[in-house]
Amino acid sequence: MKKFSLEQKLTFSRKASILIFMFVVGYSSSSLSETEVQVKPNHHTQNGFRNYPVIPDPPAVGVAFYFRRVMDSFFLPDIPDEHFLTEKESISQFQQLNGKNSITWLGHATFLIRINGMTILTDPYLTEFASPLWEFGPRRYVQPGISLDNLPSIDIIVVSHNHLDHLDAETIETLQGKDSIHVFVPLGLKSFFIDRGYTNVEELDWNRRSSYGGIELTALPAIHFSGRGLNDKNKTLWCSWSISSQSRKIFFSGDTSYSPTLFKTIGQVNGPFDLAIVSIGAYKTRKYGPASHLTPEEAAKVVMETKSNVAVAMHWGTIQLSDEPPFEPPVRFKKATQDSGIASDQTWVMKIGETRLLPGNK
Repeated sequence: MKKFSLEQKLTFSRKASILIFMFVVGYSSSSLSETEVQVKPNHHTQNGFRNYPVIPDPPAVGVAFYFRRVMDSFFLPDIPDEHFLTEKESISQFQQLNGKNSITWLGHATFLIRINGMTILTDPYLTEFASPLWEFGPRRYVQPGISLDNLPSIDIIVVSHNHLDHLDAETIETLQGKDSIHVFVPLGLKSFFIDRGYTNVEELDWNRRSSYGGIELTALPAIHFSGRGLNDKNKTLWCSWSISSQSRKIFFSGDTSYSPTLFKTIGQVNGPFDLAIVSIGAYKTRKYGPASHLTPEEAAKVVMETKSNVAVAMHWGTIQLSDEPPFEPPVRFKKATQDSGIASDQTWVMKIGETRLLPGNK
C-alpha cells in the first residue's frame, strides 16, 4: 500500500475539511465563482449598519439633552415675519409655477421637488411633534408651508433615515395615493411603509440606484445613525441621495456630519450637481458626543466638494433639536458660502412655504 508523507496527509486533511464544510452548508459541486460566500460591505454589521470609515458613534444622549428638548416644546422662539409664507401664499406660489421644474420648502428637511412632471416629497415630517413621548419633546414652531390636507399628489417619496424629524408616521399614514406613490428608502425601512399600506417600496444600499418615471434615485453614503426607540439603534441604514433626470441633478444630504473624503468622492463620482440641499442646523449637540450634523461652515464645504452649483439650506428654522440660537445657522451659512466663493444668488435660504424655479430653467 502506498504510504503518504506527513505533508501529504495534512494537505489531504485540509481538502477533506473543506469538502465536508461545503457539504454541511449546502454547497453543490458547482464552480467556485458560484459558491463563493458573499462578503458584506464594510458599513454592514452583524446586526445592522455603521459609518465607514469607522468613526465614533454618537452616544445615547442623557437626561440633560432630553430635558432641554422637552423645555423647548413649551418655550417656542419668536418667529420673524420674513421666515415663512402663509399657507395661502405658499399654495398660490406653488400653483403659479405649475408645470415648471421647481422646489418648495415645507420646513426642516421636507421639500416638494417637481422635475419633468413628477412630484417628489423628501423626508416627510408635517405634524407638530417629532418625539416618541407624544406631546413632549421637539416641537415644530413654524407650521408646514403646505399642510398635509393640501399637499398635491405625490409621485415619489425619498427618505434619508428613520429619525422622527425625517420620517413621521402620521404623515406617512395620512398621505393619499399609497398604491401609486413610489417610495425609495435605505436598507431596512421597506416594512415601515408596507405596514402602512404602500405597495411600491424599494430599499437601496449605498451606491445603488433605481428609477421611476424618468427620475433616477441613487442612495449615497452619509455619516449619521438611525433609530426611533430604545432598542433599534443602527438597525436600519441612513444615506444621502442623488435625484436626477435628463435635465437636472440634485444632491440631498439628509442628516450627516462632515468627512474630509466622503463628499469629495461623491462629487467626483456622482457630480456635478445643479443644486445641493444641505443640512445647516442642529450642530450644538456636539457637547453631548461626536458630531452627527453639519455646521453651517461644513455645509458650505459639502456644497463645494460635491461640485454643486446652487446651495439650499435645510434642517433649520422649524424645530429645536439643538442648543444654537434658532436663526443663527443661515447667517453663518451665508458667510461661509461667500467665503468659499459661492455667489450670494447661488445661496438659497428659503422661506418656509416658498417655491423657486430649479436652476437651469429658461
